[in-house]
Amino acid sequence: MKPEIISSTLKKMVKHKRLRKLLAKRIDDYIYKNVVSDDSEDLRQVQIKRYQFLSAMLHCVNGNIDKGYVSGEIIEKIVDVFVQNNLIREDHSCNQAVQKYKEKYGELPPTFIVFSPTQKCNLKCTGCYAASGADAAATIPYPIVDRVAAEVHDLFGSRFITISGGEPFLYRSEGKTLLDIYKKYDDMLFLVYTNGTVIDEEVARRLAESANVTPAISVEGHEEQTDQRRGAGTFKKILRAFDYLRGEGVPFGISVTATSKNIDILLGDEFYDFYFKELGACYMWEFQLMPIGRGKDELDLMVNPRERLKLYRKWEELLGEKKYCLADFWNSGVLARGCIAYGRSGGYAYVDWHGNVTPCAFIPYYVDNIYELYRNGKTLADAMFSDFMKRGRKWQREYGLDNRKKPDNWLMPCSIRDHYEIFRNSVLPKEAKPEDENAREVLESNEYFEVLRNYDEELRELTEKIWQGEYLTV
Repeated sequence: MKPEIISSTLKKMVKHKRLRKLLAKRIDDYIYKNVVSDDSEDLRQVQIKRYQFLSAMLHCVNGNIDKGYVSGEIIEKIVDVFVQNNLIREDHSCNQAVQKYKEKYGELPPTFIVFSPTQKCNLKCTGCYAASGADAAATIPYPIVDRVAAEVHDLFGSRFITISGGEPFLYRSEGKTLLDIYKKYDDMLFLVYTNGTVIDEEVARRLAESANVTPAISVEGHEEQTDQRRGAGTFKKILRAFDYLRGEGVPFGISVTATSKNIDILLGDEFYDFYFKELGACYMWEFQLMPIGRGKDELDLMVNPRERLKLYRKWEELLGEKKYCLADFWNSGVLARGCIAYGRSGGYAYVDWHGNVTPCAFIPYYVDNIYELYRNGKTLADAMFSDFMKRGRKWQREYGLDNRKKPDNWLMPCSIRDHYEIFRNSVLPKEAKPEDENAREVLESNEYFEVLRNYDEELRELTEKIWQGEYLTV
């Protein structure tokens, strides 16, 4: 099967129920053949994990179409937007933009951005990076949001944006919401991280109409764990949101933050079976709480290295055996060939509610701000070439991107979480500014430095044998 036939085969799979299983098998075989290859630049086990993830995504979506949870028409639109324009890149304007970017800057653009247009939220979750802001929630004016989306589309040649927050569905500016952005940029796919509590019938209907948005709804476990961190009654509101989305056939996923309080649940099967099998999640993103402040409560919520290793083994099992489309922002580093921050190709940069451009949603330091860039006649692309971003990409290349057959330990992919001492001494420049007071305080905290450095040392000791024995020698 040729690459250009993939999208048409996917559409046939959606339309023809009797042929769906056969066509899905053909697509799965195609993915395996193209991802797991003897002449690939990647390690064999990296190839296998990447295949398993794509295969699981196909399996989950196909199963939810069969159950009637997901609309075939919406999946067809997503195939047009995401598969053709992001994976196959049939859109010539995408290719032209990428080529122009490379000619101007000497390297490829980031593949997408994460964008938080508003800090406003109706919840206050313990340890949330968005909760560290000022009392008055910041919101970026609609014309600036529009311009950022346009630059991602036209300058980066990207057709994918991740929206975070705050709560994205609370965004309001000049009579507009983000639903207007989704409608305007109808050849892009938007992944929206949301707490789900404000998704009602009308929102679900409009998402179905635009057919280019997939919400990732945040949970902490079951009702007890979710309400404990997010507030009483939150879980029931989330279940209603699932009902509305399934009713309109909108594909959705789950976002879960692993902490010391829910680790036992995340190491069992019941949690994943509930969301994938019963509720119809098409995918799940798992994050491990990154302490933004130096408070003991936040540090104690962090998953310790031994628990993290158990989560890694659980991820392998769920992906390979159960075919659940699950990725862990830290444990699944092999899927993205390491850290995806700093505006690298295959990765992203983050724009927060103040317009600050940071390397990652979990790195609360910045050099550039979009308001200042625009006042000075520059663009978002110029922010990708601050000393901060370039230092980060240099570390990524040295850590493994430039030697994918023998990279350093991609089970420790994160520059700030897994290599904090290197981040502080070699990546973070003096001119970088903290996003808030908590980010400033941790730079002055010896305790915070020691906690993360000790974490990294223990994690390397635990994962190095796996990396050497299961990846480099296979």
